[in-house]
Amino acid sequence: MSDARQSAQHSGEAPGGFTDEERAAMRDRARELKAAARRAAAARRDPAAARAEGEAEVLARIAEMADPDRRLAERVHALITAAAPDLVPRLWYGMPAYGRDGTVVCHFQDARKFKMRYATLGFSHFAHLDDGAMWPVAYAVTELTPEVEARISELVRQAVG
Repeated sequence: MSDARQSAQHSGEAPGGFTDEERAAMRDRARELKAAARRAAAARRDPAAARAEGEAEVLARIAEMADPDRRLAERVHALITAAAPDLVPRLWYGMPAYGRDGTVVCHFQDARKFKMRYATLGFSHFAHLDDGAMWPVAYAVTELTPEVEARISELVRQAVG
C-alpha cells in the first residue's frame, strides 16, 4: 500500500477526498444555510428574535465543547460580544461565528473540531485587519491571560472597523 494511501486511511480521509471531520463540517454548513434562510425571513419580522436564536445556537454549540475549549469559547464569546455588540452570533461550519449583514467576520474553532492541538480565533476576509503585504488571520488560543483578552478585544474592534 502506498504511503499516501496509508496516511489517508490513518487520518480518516479517503484518498483524494475529505476527512470525516470535513464531511461533518459540510453537513453542519448545509443545516446552517437552511436555518439562516429561515432566520433571515424571521429577521425581517423581528430582528431581535432572530439574533437571540443565533446566540442560542452558538451558546448551545459552546456548551457541547469539552474543557478547556469550552471555557475558552465562553470567554471569547463574551469578549467578542462586548467589543463588537453589532456582530450577530451564528454558527458557521459548526463553529461559533460572529458577523454582520450575513457575512462572518470572525469565528472560534475548538481544537477537537479538526483534531488540532489548540483552539483558534479566525478572521474572514471581511475583517479589517490588513497590515501591509502580509498579516495573520488566525490565532492559536491556549489560555486567556489579561493580555490575550485585551488583544482579542483589540483585534475584534479593528476587524469591524
